[in-house]
Amino acid sequence: MIEKDEISRLATESLADTDCFLVDVQVKPGNIITVEIDNKDGVDIDRCVSVHRFIESHLDRDIEDYELEVGSAGITSPFKVLEQYRKNIGNEVEVLTCTGVKLSGILKDATDDKFIVTVTKKVKTETSKRKVEVEEDLVFGYNEVKYTKYLIRFK
Repeated sequence: MIEKDEISRLATESLADTDCFLVDVQVKPGNIITVEIDNKDGVDIDRCVSVHRFIESHLDRDIEDYELEVGSAGITSPFKVLEQYRKNIGNEVEVLTCTGVKLSGILKDATDDKFIVTVTKKVKTETSKRKVEVEEDLVFGYNEVKYTKYLIRFK
């Protein structure tokens, strides 16, 4: 079976000196290989073809047959790498915590060990009879969430 680490290395090498980054590599039984890439502005078909050809040129079908698919990370797919969080700073995201709480807000920041989402809550104050909208920054460690993904809203 073709090794995931080898495909990851080849994909990363093919993306060197580009504005793209590797999101994920999967190697399933039967050598079905899926490579996901992304960049700040989205990935075009030419970049996917380029990565596909690079990886293919370093593998030998005579030694081991395989199926290779290279594509962009889906817009509604959960984030898998830090670069995806950074790419979406300022965008609305949906977060599902490990405790089962689902919330949405604006992704404010992302560092190596945590990310911050600004949520809007309605709270009742002592001076007002009606609830007032208040923004609150929530800090999450990556291990505290099941997923974070870009939130698409149609208005």
